[in-house]
Amino acid sequence: MVPVTHGVHETGCDIRSLSVQSISASRSAAAGFGGGPGRAECPWGVARPGRGPSASDRLSGLEERAAIRLPRSASTNSELREKSRERILAAALEVFAEKGYEAASISDVTERAGVSRGLVTYYFPGKTRLAAELLDRWLDGIAGIIELPGTPDERLAGIIDGALMAAASTLPIQRLAISLMMQPGTHPVFAEVEAAKSPRLSQVEDAIRSIFAARGAPDPTVEEMLLRATLEGITVKMAIYPSTFPLEAIRHRLYAGYALPAPTTPLPIQSPPPDRLRAR
Repeated sequence: MVPVTHGVHETGCDIRSLSVQSISASRSAAAGFGGGPGRAECPWGVARPGRGPSASDRLSGLEERAAIRLPRSASTNSELREKSRERILAAALEVFAEKGYEAASISDVTERAGVSRGLVTYYFPGKTRLAAELLDRWLDGIAGIIELPGTPDERLAGIIDGALMAAASTLPIQRLAISLMMQPGTHPVFAEVEAAKSPRLSQVEDAIRSIFAARGAPDPTVEEMLLRATLEGITVKMAIYPSTFPLEAIRHRLYAGYALPAPTTPLPIQSPPPDRLRAR
């Protein structure tokens, strides 16, 4: 949820921010809670079907391989390794989003990243490890909600807006995360990553429950589960019907359902009027 500003791939996006987009930015769009519209800083909807690595990526890869042959400091070594890992992960995200996890291959990732197969397998021994790393970072993004400041109402509005912004502006990531969680072949990977993140995720759950407790909810645990289920359901519908889903109308309805002040500034996301959900 909280964007990070290092490790940027050629798309201009940090692979570390591959999940919920900048709740703190979207909070400024919530009515009565300050400022003008937020901005989706890293819309990972930029998959490039049929394209391999750019010239700058290929040059970067050549420079890194050339640098390997030269004496370097420990910090330079570390920086090059980090750049290589980030480029591989960014490529994996794009390839998995375009082709689907099952259909994608390590060769596809290698070609997109512009690196050798050996380098990919050095960092990630198999495709499942790539999926695990992407899911790990997706869960890290979700965990960012415990850092939201403000009153209980402001924090709840920020969670709603952050989730809606993510659903609308990072659809390839959301589709990938949903598929990795639900597919029989990768669900165990998700379960493994989730188990490793359990303490952090428990903090997230407790943070949401504390918001509902402060708002006087009789059962904050149920309210937390219902909110998450609602927002995740919206994400699924957005992934299926991105062109016809009335995001802003749904946002207003969520605010009203939780007795929040109605937003006066729309989120910086295109939203059609309510009609019928149809795939296009």
